[in-house]
Amino acid sequence: MHFLPIASGKGGVGKSLLAANLSIALAQAGKRVIVADLDLGGSNLHLVLGIRSISRGIGAFLFQNVALEELLIQTEIPNLQFLPGDSEIPGMANIKTQHKNKLLKGLRNLKADYLIMDLGAGTTLNTIDCFLMSNRGIVVTTPTLTATLNAYFFLKNVVFRFLDTSFKKGSWAREQLNKLLANTAQVQKLYLPKFMEAVESNDPESAQHFFDAIKRFQPRLVFNMLEKPEDAERAARVRRSCREYLGLDLDHLGVIYRDELQDTALNSRLPIILYKPQSILSQAIYRIAEKILSVEEIDDTPMDWELFEENFQVANQEAEEDFEAKFQYLQELLDTGALNMADLIDTVKTQQLEINQLRKENLLLKSKVVKALQAGVKL
Repeated sequence: MHFLPIASGKGGVGKSLLAANLSIALAQAGKRVIVADLDLGGSNLHLVLGIRSISRGIGAFLFQNVALEELLIQTEIPNLQFLPGDSEIPGMANIKTQHKNKLLKGLRNLKADYLIMDLGAGTTLNTIDCFLMSNRGIVVTTPTLTATLNAYFFLKNVVFRFLDTSFKKGSWAREQLNKLLANTAQVQKLYLPKFMEAVESNDPESAQHFFDAIKRFQPRLVFNMLEKPEDAERAARVRRSCREYLGLDLDHLGVIYRDELQDTALNSRLPIILYKPQSILSQAIYRIAEKILSVEEIDDTPMDWELFEENFQVANQEAEEDFEAKFQYLQELLDTGALNMADLIDTVKTQQLEINQLRKENLLLKSKVVKALQAGVKL
């Protein structure tokens, strides 16, 4: 079974949207798919799938000894089953280690071709450990500054999890890691390649454990809610930061443009891939599904950097093609009456608010750069 954990550094970036629609696309391709709502503190994936009510969820498995298989719901889509989350039970967002381990074991024992996991946003240990059920998990982000930063911070926390599990208690590397974690400022400034050079020199065994684990880790990036082709370039910035500061390379799985029909589909209680299969968003999902299917046989084998470079170039090209298609699509919606002038005005207003927010973020960054330069001059 192929595990596809889908995570994000922050909420509101379209993680559940991708999980729901991607699961349908893979099921339509003839694969047996289970999509699991593992956002345990705020489970709502059933709404995106168009399922009106849930009688019980994962909490029944963790605390009432109900078999996980008994909780599976056969959806109206052939080949697709849904595993409900459970936000009604207090404390579900921060389950204890014993419950987390029970859940991970139960998920591994499910039978399907693909298990898609919609994880909670953020960097809790439970989320990270679920994400690490696969070496090729998916991180969803948007082009906004806060979203891309949080995507980077999520991956940084995953790398720290690798450090934590690679360094044995009492080792030189463990002592250095504990000192580092005790100083928040040092953690923020960590340049991992340099840190690992010191570990390799003083504790080669611990260093080798880490390198053996991290070399198999090949996370994939999805950029959502694009407005223009230039937005896709921000993915390259995330990748450069991960490579330079974390010694980690990212694969680019694809881009998704903002689609005005998504809210309409959600209000109709239909995933957009069923509501409008030919929409820009739906076609982007199908493209991502095709890429996943094309590498399913080599899912756990290392990929070379040339392929990573090619995927980023392809994603930029897809962004330009989708941008042109989006304008044609908007014209079609206006001509057919599916999108009226009031809707178009609302769309423009929303985009203007986002542009203003980006301007504020840019001004804040410029202010910080100026202060940093001034401080450097004084030194």
